[in-house]
Amino acid sequence: MQDVLVIGSGPAGLSLVAALAEVGLAVQGLALDDPTHPWPNTYGIWVDELEDVGLVQFLDHRWKDCLVQVNSGPVPLHREYGLLSKDRLQAHWLTQAEQHRVTWHRGKVVRLEHGPTHTQVTTASGEMLAARLVVDATGHQAALVRRPEAPELSFQSAYGIVGRFSQPPIAPQQMVLMDFRNDYLSPEQRQEPPTFLYAMDLGDGVHFVEETSLAHHPAISMEVLAQRLHQRLRHRGIEVEDIHHVERCLFPMNQPLPDFTQRVVGFGGAASMVHPASGYMVGALLRRGPGLAEAIAAALSSSQTTPAEVASQAWRALWPADRVRKHYLYLFGLENLMAFDAPQLHQFFDTFFNLPTDDWAGFLADNLSLPEVVQAMLGLFGRAPNSVRWGLMRSVFSHGHLLGRTLMS
Repeated sequence: MQDVLVIGSGPAGLSLVAALAEVGLAVQGLALDDPTHPWPNTYGIWVDELEDVGLVQFLDHRWKDCLVQVNSGPVPLHREYGLLSKDRLQAHWLTQAEQHRVTWHRGKVVRLEHGPTHTQVTTASGEMLAARLVVDATGHQAALVRRPEAPELSFQSAYGIVGRFSQPPIAPQQMVLMDFRNDYLSPEQRQEPPTFLYAMDLGDGVHFVEETSLAHHPAISMEVLAQRLHQRLRHRGIEVEDIHHVERCLFPMNQPLPDFTQRVVGFGGAASMVHPASGYMVGALLRRGPGLAEAIAAALSSSQTTPAEVASQAWRALWPADRVRKHYLYLFGLENLMAFDAPQLHQFFDTFFNLPTDDWAGFLADNLSLPEVVQAMLGLFGRAPNSVRWGLMRSVFSHGHLLGRTLMS
């Protein structure tokens, strides 16, 4: 019997398998697809976040010229951004797993049985796998992790193209985190939910451009995003000449936290680790995975520790009380963004990215303490124009329960 069974082989699953194996645990993996199957999406991350975890060598591209565009003009970010080499990072984690003799199985879970000393998973093919702890890393549509029902999930969606264009869509060697300019839209379209451009110069005449929505219920469709992306480009006299890759992303931003009393532990989207106010998660996987692995190893070090106690200790390591409080504060921030109209959004992001870099960077990365997050939000309120302040104050009344959870969780 193995120590841990990890279900899922995306970035969350593979990173945790590697971390668990590195701390000396006997690990097996279960996935629907071959773990070597290429990941479909693009993963950008701030360079300093990778430097902090010693993985900066897995960047394919780095940009020092990074900015946000709003109607009032560009806002330089003074922070280096990078594009992960997903193939090399995937291969790195697979190699670590192989070195530690991790066994991979293929199949879909159809039955879960908890015993006094282990949990047994049965796949559709009838294969039975047993471990003292099961970790679900299968994404936001989790295979096993239970969570409360959410009446209105809000989704971030994105449609992107890697390819060649009739002229560069952004300046040479530049990365645009958000281009919220809406001059390309008709007056009627400007009344619809706003979207922004996320773009990178990949060199050699190749660019990545992606039309992205903020969180919205219901999700903005891929058709609308694709139409807007081409409309935005045409407005600037740009035509798509060659498409190398099309990317489609869709994930919930306000998924409820899981039930922390369950014996299956989540990681990644299955554990609601997407940052509610920004959509970031990869940095959180890299920072929080090793700590979770160490907590699981410590819990499993005694044969007297029951599987339920191991799971409880793992959940506490992943979601300590202060992190739960911050989660509800970020949810409050998300509700603000969804309530703002287009002019307020432009003013908000102009103010937010003109905060001290440590404040907005720490907010996006979720590596500030709770008092520091509060201080950063108060700083934003003090600098923001009155229209944004009124919007924030209205949210206190309409979404004050989230602030209450921040104080009481």
